[in-house]
Amino acid sequence: MELELVAFMAALLAAGSIAGITAGLFGNGGGFVVVPALLAVFPFFTDDQSELMRVAIGTSLASIIISSARSVQAHKKKGAVDFQVLKSWSIWLLVGVGFGVLIASQVHSENLVVIFASGVLVYSIYFLFPHWFKPKRTDIEMPTGPFRAALATFLGGFSSLLGIGGGTITVITMVMCHRTVHQAVATAAGVGFIIGLPGAIGFAVMGFHHANLPWGSLGYINIPALIAIAAASIITAPIGAKWAHNLNELHLKRLFGVYLIIVSANMYYKALV
Repeated sequence: MELELVAFMAALLAAGSIAGITAGLFGNGGGFVVVPALLAVFPFFTDDQSELMRVAIGTSLASIIISSARSVQAHKKKGAVDFQVLKSWSIWLLVGVGFGVLIASQVHSENLVVIFASGVLVYSIYFLFPHWFKPKRTDIEMPTGPFRAALATFLGGFSSLLGIGGGTITVITMVMCHRTVHQAVATAAGVGFIIGLPGAIGFAVMGFHHANLPWGSLGYINIPALIAIAAASIITAPIGAKWAHNLNELHLKRLFGVYLIIVSANMYYKALV
């Protein structure tokens, strides 16, 4: 049992380290790394696996609060965060998160796995073929009015269903509106915080009355896993932020895109086989 516990903590620290790097590098909250990692290790610590997907999503959203906040702090020092975008999107992101948590409470756990796999597969397209999303017009501006409300609401809802920070869609939108990649990534990290906080609270409340969850769970948030992931991501998020300003963005995106394809295939396998 002690060996299993050591392996459990090592896996979570590794997941947190990678999540922190991706948060700083791409502006996402690290959920693409954290959710698969938690689904891989949780089955060793509980006999009842029916609620593990919700625990993985809830814990991921909670970890995003920390990794995104740390990433924003690192990017803010470079003056890259657009706080006006965060302010104007925030209310609609919160509305979307509310819808996402409500849907997650009603959907069967296996269907949540399929939703996650499908979402990851869609997101991989951006990372594998980023040139498809480069602006082709010079008159595109950041969305306002009903379009902004619809986009941010969808972003909050879809992200809370997947346990991610919504950074990718934010980056795509800002880049297509002729914002710099560095500003887009920095601002996207802030979007992750806005999504992660109410999302985590929602999943914690949703899971309060469920028994047979992994040890140390507060609702659908596993506290030991959260601490391990958060501790590692706090250290590595500034590294990712530094890399975002210095390394070859195209190569890194394509490498991450391949990873997402692998994750998606594995999730489909878990749900359908």
